[in-house]
Amino acid sequence: MQKITPARRPLVGTIRQLRPSDLPRFAEHLTRLDEQSRRDRFNGLADDDFLRAYAERCFHEGVTVIGYVEGDKVLGAAELHERPEEDEPTAEIAFSVERELQHRGIGGRLFRRVIAQARGLAYARLQVTTHANNAAMRALARRFNARLSFEHGEANGIIELDADGAADPDFGFPWAGEFGQVSNAASIAA
Repeated sequence: MQKITPARRPLVGTIRQLRPSDLPRFAEHLTRLDEQSRRDRFNGLADDDFLRAYAERCFHEGVTVIGYVEGDKVLGAAELHERPEEDEPTAEIAFSVERELQHRGIGGRLFRRVIAQARGLAYARLQVTTHANNAAMRALARRFNARLSFEHGEANGIIELDADGAADPDFGFPWAGEFGQVSNAASIAA
């Protein structure tokens, strides 16, 4: 017997940098994350108060936040946190996509956009950390040539950025950020 899967609604949003006025929408996105998505993003439990305070800190500490936005809602986000204590210009990256939109290519698009932003800010390297069981994030990091190591139940990745786009298999792909304007070849699920 063939398994029937429900039709998924089309992706009609935009990938864009979030503005200061998007802070409430970013906080709402974080608080809508289910328990597993919160664990995947924050490597542990995080209650709503923590998430709202975290969103505030991001916008007040100069974190770059790129969002997947549909209408008036942020439904996915990539964050670029500077690591000024490192010898080379380095940033840590983090991702969150709401459960019903996971595995639809949004993470990959956010990843490409945050890498482009990091290059524009002249970072030499990106760090990504997740718990060892977050297979989707590990696969996404590997897709962008992260060197992964495992310590104390965490997967730690380093992505070396260079001007020729070696960290990004789709570097230079001419997409405008609109899901409806991208060919199927570029929308492989993350």
